[in-house]
Amino acid sequence: MDSDGYLGWLGLALTPGLGARTAGKLLREFGSPEAIFNASLTSLEGQRLPAAVAQALHSRQPLSDAARELANAQAAGCRLLTWDEPGYSSRLREIYDPSPLLYVRGNIELLSRHIISIVGARRPSPYGNQMGERLARDLADHGLVVASGLARGIDASAHRGALGSALGATIGVLGCGIDVVYPKENKKIFQEIEQRGAIISEFPLGTFPAAQNFPIRNRIIAGMGLGVVVVEGAQYSGSLITARLAMEFGREVFGVPGNATQPSSFGPNQLIKQGAKLVTSWEDVVEELPTNVRAELLPVETASPEERAALAEQALSPEQRRLFGLLSMDETRHVDDLVEQSGMSSSQVLATLFDLELQGVVRQLPGKQFLKVLL
Repeated sequence: MDSDGYLGWLGLALTPGLGARTAGKLLREFGSPEAIFNASLTSLEGQRLPAAVAQALHSRQPLSDAARELANAQAAGCRLLTWDEPGYSSRLREIYDPSPLLYVRGNIELLSRHIISIVGARRPSPYGNQMGERLARDLADHGLVVASGLARGIDASAHRGALGSALGATIGVLGCGIDVVYPKENKKIFQEIEQRGAIISEFPLGTFPAAQNFPIRNRIIAGMGLGVVVVEGAQYSGSLITARLAMEFGREVFGVPGNATQPSSFGPNQLIKQGAKLVTSWEDVVEELPTNVRAELLPVETASPEERAALAEQALSPEQRRLFGLLSMDETRHVDDLVEQSGMSSSQVLATLFDLELQGVVRQLPGKQFLKVLL
């Protein structure tokens, strides 16, 4: 679609009081944005629209706003994607209120791949962070695109895990304008996802991250995936909203079990009691996916051990690469040997080895012995 073809779609998105569900209803009734803006006031009022919305559409004023929005979107380096274009997620299109228009930065092709969503608490425990990151990395290693909400906590851990996979990619779904980095501490992740993944939003440029936007955003996270994995979440958390939406959309729901004495474990534990699949590893997720999807996923085994080790090493920091190169798949190395040969302090070595363990490329054995893992 040429750029002018998006003006009508942008006009609908910018019409005050016209949400995605009502815009979708109008599009199905009239057939196109142009037909909506060309409709008589009587026809629009016949759709039981609020008077102000019908007047705004009839005045065509949103089309003037759309021209400015289009110019700003192009200047910001983002693309637009409508629900009738081939690149739009087929699974998202299936839900009862898909967004007619998405703003996209990064690799738009990821929206057409097999996606698993990972969500969870904004203030997770160290265990929750570790599980979120590990699951995301392992699922990405096996050919799934990991989607989450680019929020602090488990969302950030999931994105980091997917980015830590040499083969992986991730999609961040925003509850604000695509040109707004929120929260600020995720700026680095935001930039990395632009390079190796995709960032999407249905909200116009500059939209403030208001609280009411996030439940709206959650239906996209739930709808575009094959399933949703919940890693920690309190009783009234956004994670449970996303899980309930996933159930409504007929998606798989997975829960990572947690400490029953911690409020943050209520969400996944409750979901498991209600029938969600208990998850402790990537295999628990993949085995629940449709047979045809499992057959299409990229298995790690297609590469040789040497190729997989080389791919893993490319994703490491210089300190991690130094220690990784000192380790062997066949023979363990004691931490004292690694301190001596790496020239790093013991605290640096231990912290770096811990990071490598989280990435799944190093395993610790009893007696502070370490081994390079066969990926």
